[in-house]
Amino acid sequence: MSTIDVPLLSPQLLAQLENMELVSRKVFRGRMKGERRSKRKGQSVEFADFRSYVHGDDLRFIDWNTYARLDKLFLKLYLEEEDLHFYALIDASTSMDFGEPSKLLYAKQLAAALGFIGLVRADRVKIETLGQPARQPGPIWRGRRSLWRMLDYLQHVEPGESISLAQGVKNFCLRNSGKGIVVLISDLLDKAGFQDALRYLVAQQMDVYVVHVLSQEEIEPDVKGDLRLIDCEDSDVAEITVSAPLLKRYKQTLAAFIDSAREFCTRRGMSYLLANNQVPVDQLIASYLRKRGLVR
Repeated sequence: MSTIDVPLLSPQLLAQLENMELVSRKVFRGRMKGERRSKRKGQSVEFADFRSYVHGDDLRFIDWNTYARLDKLFLKLYLEEEDLHFYALIDASTSMDFGEPSKLLYAKQLAAALGFIGLVRADRVKIETLGQPARQPGPIWRGRRSLWRMLDYLQHVEPGESISLAQGVKNFCLRNSGKGIVVLISDLLDKAGFQDALRYLVAQQMDVYVVHVLSQEEIEPDVKGDLRLIDCEDSDVAEITVSAPLLKRYKQTLAAFIDSAREFCTRRGMSYLLANNQVPVDQLIASYLRKRGLVR
């Protein structure tokens, strides 16, 4: 079955996501008033505090009852509501077209679920892939009515983008210089390494989450005998004989790779999450991403 025929969000998952919201750990200023409260004081509808009146303040916010009692002018302060920007950055390279379900389909389902949470809360939602040109931004969606346009966009994301992880992330950063939350969904498989790519994200004024997607076949390979391996991205060929010692070394190398990615992110203030494609997306969000503080 083509991935374009696979529904990204089931009705059951949509119902589960309805009452969630995305959470930013950083205070930022949006261009519009959304549906979330900020630590900034503004002119919303929920009272927060008082402060003394100073010349030039808006007289409409003076508390005249307090003035009648104390003969002093005080201004009412309210909780300002913020406009949160949510970005999902998907790795659509050839290596993501592996596993059952494929890592790319899993990434699209996760991006769709997080995007839906943002749409319900009137956040600004933008989903892009690593292969998008630096000067070609993706569409921006806001509000529940944008769900079907977002899903249609995701359904047409196909594997095969030939761009390095670092260049893809760099292009994303050039297109999107604002603040908010960015979730990179990738297998981090690049012969040049993942470090340079993640350094670009560190430089952004965003909450950064790295969801490291691997398939069960990569985590626990069920292979044996003589094999001819062909790299799906650059066609490099390697002939190997799979033995117990070789599988042991492979698992040790994979564990070191995962640990290095986790440590790199943690030391730089990014949240890292390893995602097995066999873990349902609803469980990943409700349990693991809730614990990481991305949703509540």
